[in-house]
Amino acid sequence: MLGPVILAASRSDKMRRLVSAAPGTKQVVARFIAGEIVDDVVPIVQDLSNRGLEVTLDVVGEDITTVEQSYAARDAYLELIGRLKELGLGERAEMSVKLSMFGQSLKIEGGEPGGLSVEGGGGRREGGHELALSNVRPVVAAAAEIGTTVTLDAEDHTTLDSMFAIHEELRKDFPQTGCVIQAYLFRTEDDARRLAANGSRVRIVKGAYKEPAEVAIQDKPEIDKAYVRIMKILMEGEGYPMIGSHDPRLISIAQELARRAGRKLDAYEFQMLYGIRSEEQNRLAAEGHRMRVYTAYGTDWYGYFMRRLAEKPANLLFFVRSILTKG
Repeated sequence: MLGPVILAASRSDKMRRLVSAAPGTKQVVARFIAGEIVDDVVPIVQDLSNRGLEVTLDVVGEDITTVEQSYAARDAYLELIGRLKELGLGERAEMSVKLSMFGQSLKIEGGEPGGLSVEGGGGRREGGHELALSNVRPVVAAAAEIGTTVTLDAEDHTTLDSMFAIHEELRKDFPQTGCVIQAYLFRTEDDARRLAANGSRVRIVKGAYKEPAEVAIQDKPEIDKAYVRIMKILMEGEGYPMIGSHDPRLISIAQELARRAGRKLDAYEFQMLYGIRSEEQNRLAAEGHRMRVYTAYGTDWYGYFMRRLAEKPANLLFFVRSILTKG
């Protein structure tokens, strides 16, 4: 019952200020956020790599309000890629990006902001899609140069047509570009069939945004059933499935579906969040599975952090206990 409330709070500026100022917040955030700057996260990437784990790195931030912020997001990822190149970690670490951070939902005023040509008459015009594509392309190109790739994270359902279009465009030059699908959306089985048929890298997750009943399954057991159906589509398809789950039952089902589909251990992978079920991550890697740790860092952590609280009541209890202790 608390999940939808927390997800609603994740978009509230007032709640952002309250949570950020609360005693104990920093301690709990550190459980899920690897640091604030590149120098914080590099040792973590090296440690995970030394333990046989792979990484996908997310510079946290979303719902930006200016074109300049979208350029800053692009540059933050380019800085990260430069550091990975210096350390020779390109083959162990990929990037995950949220296109909202690259300007996807911005309304572009006037003529040609940032050199973008936006068709149409005067006044306010849609330009966020083109802006996001122009910002993410050099990140994907730079990642390819160091032997790695980028996955486009899924956000709320209103952004998905744009995300899939950008994914399709990027794959023309960078076919390893991945994307994310969310099991709780009614549309996702059709998306999975299309992506599996064209050989995409696809991460499947349950879904972490507050979505209306018109577009998303609301019952958790039914979401799990949809997740299994979609995994089966991906495992039997031509692409590369990435199983984003901490659920032991779904992990076991994924292994069985992969076996039935004749997939070798390097033909799919598991993904889990930094700070959650570390022992299970190590166990899967020790068994020979590709195990990738979704590792977020940066200063704009609020939205990401609140979704982690919404996903699991134990995380919220841990947060409240920490606040009470510090208070």
